Amino acid sequence: MTHQRIRDLLHAVPFIPFTVQLANGQGLPVPHPDFVSLSGTGRTMLINLKGERFQIVDVMLITNIDVNPPKRSKVRH
Repeated sequence: MTHQRIRDLLHAVPFIPFTVQLANGQGLPVPHPDFVSLSGTGRTMLINLKGERFQIVDVMLITNIDVNPPKRSKVRH
């Protein structure tokens, strides 16, 4: 995964939540761009998790990013 692709996802308008998939099978949700900080070089990213937890990720260990478009509510007539 390239850091530019991550930057593009973080700056998308409108923002679409996504999940970062790591080489160990772990998935880290990113519900809002404020939950992520990408280093200046793009080598590492910090992802804030629920509560006061966070995880520092080596971008080279990201195998995939699943983009999760928001679910539309069903309109009933």
